[in-house]
Amino acid sequence: MLMLRKIIFLFVTAFLFAANANAQGCAEPVSEEGVNVFGYLQTQYDYNLFDSPESNFGFNRSRIGVMGNIPYDFSYYVLLETSPFKKDGPKAYLLDAFITYNRFSFAKVSMGSFKSPFGLELNTPCHSLHTINRSKVVNSLTAPDRDMGLMLLGGSDTTLLRYAIAIMNGTGLLAHDQDTYKDVVGRIMIQPTDWMHVGGSFKMGKSVNEDPSLDDNTTMRFGAEFEANYANFLVQGEYIYGEDDGSYLVGGGCGSDPELVIGNVKRSGMFVTVLYNTPWNIQPVIKYENFNSDIDIADNMEQITTFGVNYFFNEWTRLQVNYEYAAEQAREIKNDRLMVQLQVRF
Repeated sequence: MLMLRKIIFLFVTAFLFAANANAQGCAEPVSEEGVNVFGYLQTQYDYNLFDSPESNFGFNRSRIGVMGNIPYDFSYYVLLETSPFKKDGPKAYLLDAFITYNRFSFAKVSMGSFKSPFGLELNTPCHSLHTINRSKVVNSLTAPDRDMGLMLLGGSDTTLLRYAIAIMNGTGLLAHDQDTYKDVVGRIMIQPTDWMHVGGSFKMGKSVNEDPSLDDNTTMRFGAEFEANYANFLVQGEYIYGEDDGSYLVGGGCGSDPELVIGNVKRSGMFVTVLYNTPWNIQPVIKYENFNSDIDIADNMEQITTFGVNYFFNEWTRLQVNYEYAAEQAREIKNDRLMVQLQVRF
């Protein structure tokens, strides 16, 4: 009860003091009325250093959407994924589709399909990630990353507080909810200066177990985050802890389908990213991350260190080169990867 009161207090405070709200899609709707087309294309080469090495050219993401404002006080946002390497087949599918009532800048309301408002890296648009891949802990413990629901949000980069709280199906991307339970997901950020913030997230959920003889499934997530962007250096990090009883999801990042696993588990992980903006449009990047897929198992930690370089040809075109060095406590295996990605936004 005390924890619930603290959460309510934080979101009431954010509601009172936030001044402008930001959308939860990959880009802000423009101020003009009418249809505005946007999107981005990420072509990629992967070389996997397995026992039997593999290499592949493909599309990491190929997305196109429309957005804009409608008089008065409404905006819309629709985004499609068209990459044939997603969803196990050469077909386009809907990622985001939501309508926002934005008359009150400190408390906008969105309804539809959108990203879960949990954590820093998940809510960084795919085309703005500092490394090619999201962290394993984020992909594992924020699944499903997209869902249907209703969200209240407010705040911007220039306000002391930003917040978002959503009631969501909990079933994933455009999947029908088979029961009356809903997930509650929230995030709040405190921004004392224009160059740093700290924040926290939570998720509470319940669903009916497929086996009627067993109790309901329960999900709990807590996260903490920070970011500092000062003197051309950017440092950011995030920690996530999760408990699941009955069943839980594994994987499912960036629109892919998560796998349902039966059982109880406690998981946790973190990442820290450091990059430097040079005068030559080059960003050297290093990211350390770890993930424990079952805290109750000894020597179960997985660690990945990403060494990367980002080069910006212009505002719309970026080249990323990443090398992922992976290490496992239990048993060292060959699973390092070299990735090269060229991205164009429009």
